[in-house]
This record gives sequence, structure tokens and C-alpha cells, in this order.
Amino acid sequence: MDRTKSSMNAFIGLNRTLDYLEKIVREDVKQYGLNITEFAVLELLYNKGDQPIQRIRERVLIASSSISYVVDKLEEKGCVTRIRNQQDKRIINASLTQQGRRIMDEIFPKHAETIQSTFSILTDEELQTLQNTLKKLSAPTNNK
Repeated sequence: MDRTKSSMNAFIGLNRTLDYLEKIVREDVKQYGLNITEFAVLELLYNKGDQPIQRIRERVLIASSSISYVVDKLEEKGCVTRIRNQQDKRIINASLTQQGRRIMDEIFPKHAETIQSTFSILTDEELQTLQNTLKKLSAPTNNK
């Protein structure tokens, strides 16, 4: 087995798969008037609660200059509000508004169904193997 060639083919396959999955998600969230980054921020706040803006940037993997823009846009849409952290006034948290929660209550189950449908071609065992493999590849001890 040529590990270099196999590694390159796996890398290319992962990139193509990521492009495909991003296209599915982009089309899915677009119907709700959101882009992928806006949806990722809303999804994080919906599932994890209020978050410091800095942590959102790290979790959503966007530039620090862009996170303020995205939060601004979500504020304009009435989905998010900024709240100063009472324990540390330097920290500003983003929080879902009632409207933001209503929107996510409506669209998140549909979005989850779209993702589940996309992965439905895999058996339960294949899906578990994929999760384990991706976790192994992205483990901090693997990053050099």
C-alpha cells in the first residue's frame, strides 16, 4: 500500500465530502434567510446557551473581525442580543432572543432531519466508524 497516495486520496475525498455537506447545509439554511455562519452561531447558542463572543469565534472558526459582523447581523434580525458578563465586565456574551429561540425551535428539527437524511446512506456501524475516524484525525494529540 502506498500510504502517501492513499493519504492524499483520503484528504481529497474528505475535502470533496465537506464541500458537498456544506452545499447541503448552505441550501438548507438559506431558505430561512440565514447564511452558514449565522446559522452556526444560532445553533451554538441554541444548543449550548449564552456564549462569550470570543468562544463563539473559536467554536464557529471564523476570524475575530468577522464575528462582530455576524453577531451585528443577527442582532439586526432580532435573533441575538449582547449581554455584558456580570462577573467580568470585559466579556460580552451573545444570547438568543425570544424571537431567535422561536426561529430555532422551528428550523432546528428540520435541519437535523436534513442532516440525518444525508447520512442515511450509511449503516449505523458505518456512521459510528466515521465518527470515530474523524475524532481520531482531529484529536489534539494528532495535530502537529
